[in-house]
Amino acid sequence: MRQRKFSEEQIIKLLQDAKKGEQPIEELCREAGCSTASFSTWKAKYGDATVDEAKRLRQLERENERLLKLVGQQRLELEGMKEVLAKKR
Repeated sequence: MRQRKFSEEQIIKLLQDAKKGEQPIEELCREAGCSTASFSTWKAKYGDATVDEAKRLRQLERENERLLKLVGQQRLELEGMKEVLAKKR
């Protein structure tokens, strides 16, 4: 898995600074070392979230990924069993 350059805390702080409107978004991004495209992606993903909410979101995404893998494995096993049963007939 790729290492993230920015933590959720840094991203949320940047979004909160942008919301204050004291500096243009382009300048904030330049100071932080990110692109405006990344900023837009983060804004769509995190919106007005707090640090705790962002951590919870990441935890839920990991759990969802794990569950999707389990369901996929079960489907493969079921398909294999159906094929074996169909051949026995």
